[in-house]
Amino acid sequence: MAYFYTYLISSLPSLQFGGKPAFSFQGFLDYCQRLIPESDIQILRKVSISGDYPRQNIQPTLKNWHDFDTQLRNELVKIRASLKHLDATKYLRQDKFLDSSILHLAINACRNPSILEAEKMLDQERWRALDGFCFGHYFDLDFLIIYALKLLILERWERVNSADKNKVLEETLS
Repeated sequence: MAYFYTYLISSLPSLQFGGKPAFSFQGFLDYCQRLIPESDIQILRKVSISGDYPRQNIQPTLKNWHDFDTQLRNELVKIRASLKHLDATKYLRQDKFLDSSILHLAINACRNPSILEAEKMLDQERWRALDGFCFGHYFDLDFLIIYALKLLILERWERVNSADKNKVLEETLS
């Protein structure tokens, strides 16, 4: 069977951070189902913005995402634990390397008085990281993985923006 990555990817609507997702993640998977191999669909089904993937036999783009997201989360844990005078080591995941820009981002996010704006700042940086991972991948599975991750970020913000804020506030206060 011929696979149509070029057709599939060129027919996908572009995604912009802060915009509305063109379709759901499940709709994306359904669209891909007809045009790429089942083994690649299985990889796309495992895509998650939480970055929790098995460490063995991980697809390279997912590994890059996992490493970036883990490092970002580890830096947030270290900062938040130090503010509460707790030992961060029991909350850390594998801590392999340190990118000073991630540390700087985590510090700025934690200093932001608005939790929502801090989360937006973190997701914008995640988006930029995904743009970096996309370099050199234009019509392949890696591009689709990055597209799926971006779509999941947009879906997350769509849920946040469409939430009934009064109901959330009442639930929080009660």
